[in-house]
Amino acid sequence: MTISEKILSKKVGRPVKAGELIITEVDGVMATDTTAPYAIQAFKEMGGGQVWDASRCALIIDHAAPAPNERIANLHTMMRTFAAEQNIHLFEIGEGICHQLMIEHQYVRPGDIFMGADSHTPTYGAIGAMACGVGSTDLAAVMKTGKIWLKVPETIRIVCHGPLQPGVTAKDLILFLVGQISISGATYQAVEFEGSAFENMTVASRMTIANMVAEMGGKTGYVNPKGLQLDYDFEAVFPETDAQYVQTLEFDVRDLEPQLSIPESPDQVENLGPHEGQAIQYAFIGTCCNGRLEDLHAAAHILEGKTVAKGVRFLIAPASRSVLLDAITDGTLQTLVAAGATILNPGCGPCVGTHQGVPGNDEVVISAANRNFRGRMGNPHSNIYLAAPTTVAASALEGRITHPKKYA
Repeated sequence: MTISEKILSKKVGRPVKAGELIITEVDGVMATDTTAPYAIQAFKEMGGGQVWDASRCALIIDHAAPAPNERIANLHTMMRTFAAEQNIHLFEIGEGICHQLMIEHQYVRPGDIFMGADSHTPTYGAIGAMACGVGSTDLAAVMKTGKIWLKVPETIRIVCHGPLQPGVTAKDLILFLVGQISISGATYQAVEFEGSAFENMTVASRMTIANMVAEMGGKTGYVNPKGLQLDYDFEAVFPETDAQYVQTLEFDVRDLEPQLSIPESPDQVENLGPHEGQAIQYAFIGTCCNGRLEDLHAAAHILEGKTVAKGVRFLIAPASRSVLLDAITDGTLQTLVAAGATILNPGCGPCVGTHQGVPGNDEVVISAANRNFRGRMGNPHSNIYLAAPTTVAASALEGRITHPKKYA
């Protein structure tokens, strides 16, 4: 069995195989301020009443937080009211991004089946959970019943032989892999990542890998738990040696260079080298892909004692309040602010494009986010490059796309 088949078989109570339609219980659900209002409305249209288990539900205000206008403020009020009525925990403005919080607060654990009304829910595969993004109506049905129907996904196996060379990060690796698979190459499939390139990765780096399964079109994804370290005891879920995969891809990534996703699709990935020197006006580190403490450390290492280039806005949004507090305590934030960075409240920040840093017409942005579709950050007339936090920091320092190796 693959990891998906093992997790689902255990939950359903019988062996299941790829392609089967099943109904399964879930271990948890969450929705954000972009999806929860629709889920709440759908829940009420289904008859309302009490959610199946309030302790397994979470609501998070993270995408447009604080509210940029009256309409969104009222949607936030709807969430707060529903959470209070149902005794559901609501993560308020400034607490952080949904995917960071679900792992930080252990709403999701290895082997769980988790549904989130956000496309990057597969992030939880970093710790070995089967996590899928679903629509608001589907989520409403799960909140009411504690169950969901789905097709057991086929699985793509990706084996990467490492280690990565110094200065090359998990973000560079997943950008490379998205470029190989394409934006729709894993549609409704699971993706399993394994090999020596992943074995020594931190949880934060594993989250970056699993996060961008969404940019492959994947239903869910897993970083093989070999080498996984968590702050609690857990039972790791490994695939069986004779598991059946729809395809297996192998890559030697020991010589992988820093990568760039060029405008305007995450799978348009190239080596950074040919793009060195491209002027930028805006640099951003944050999001559910790369707003964690190790990402801020990487940026601070490059910027310590230096100053962001004139004419460049450098915005940083920590992934959670915990990340922010740690960055304050260890001096990272002081280094970044002294270098000229602007620190935003923990949350999604400019990624979704509703507020907090919309780029201007014809501006070039280099971002550690996961998407660069036309208009993604709020302006269809800007150009967004995706890169690792190291590349973003080096580029902010020089005012142009810069290879981070000189600062590694």
